[in-house]
Amino acid sequence: MTVEEFEEFYAQTVARLTGQLFVMLGDLHEAQDVVQEAFIRGWSRRQQLDRDGRPEAWIRIVAWRLAVSRWRFRRRSADAWSRSGVPPHVEGPGPEQVALIEALRALPARQRRSMALHYVCDLTVEQIAQETGLSPSTVKTHLTRGRIALAHRLHEPRHEEAPGA
Repeated sequence: MTVEEFEEFYAQTVARLTGQLFVMLGDLHEAQDVVQEAFIRGWSRRQQLDRDGRPEAWIRIVAWRLAVSRWRFRRRSADAWSRSGVPPHVEGPGPEQVALIEALRALPARQRRSMALHYVCDLTVEQIAQETGLSPSTVKTHLTRGRIALAHRLHEPRHEEAPGA
């Protein structure tokens, strides 16, 4: 099957196959996803599809198998969650953590990455340089500038109210 023939095959059958899978699955979005995935897999097997003489059936079977695989995955995931019980309650981030995240987002990407690698991943300057491809002096510069920017953004000046205000 040539590229043009496959494109024509796709144009003629995608709606029909999506409709068929929709009826089988009961979920239009899932049907669209698995049919598209089946066509993607069929693209690399164009020559085989042509020899088999039933390319539409092949796409339909592959789409169905993909849907079944997704169901199995979801069921295994749900079973695993039910075996582990209810997850413990975790408090949401406090105002300090939210402010820190917002301040980190305001940093340039390289400074933010250097800060995360150093303070979260506990890497040395040399390890960061090796991982990022930057020189150690550049990493030090990013860390210094990042600390200064964070200190500036996170500094909360305290205003004392005048009596009677």
